[in-house]
Amino acid sequence: MPAADPADAVFSALADGTRRDLFALLGRHGEASATDLARELPVTRQAVQKHLGLLAEAGLVAARDVKGHPEDGEVQVGAAAVADVEALVLELVAVRVSGAGIDEGLH
Repeated sequence: MPAADPADAVFSALADGTRRDLFALLGRHGEASATDLARELPVTRQAVQKHLGLLAEAGLVAARDVKGHPEDGEVQVGAAAVADVEALVLELVAVRVSGAGIDEGLH
């Protein structure tokens, strides 16, 4: 069985608005705890942790334990993750602009 396309995991993770908000917040803050992120969103810390787990599975964020608070360690977006998302989006835009694989009946 062929390995899953990493782009599928990225787009699946970013398909949810809360996860996009978390990704954007982490991009602006550099790193933050689930508690800090929950203060900025209308969701619980537990919901933030669940969403961060899905972002981590897609390789978009990385967690770092904070001494004394392993249950609420810091999470950060890596520069490579941002570059990967940007590259995926640019690739899609290039396909759309060139018209490759686009069914004219869908317009």
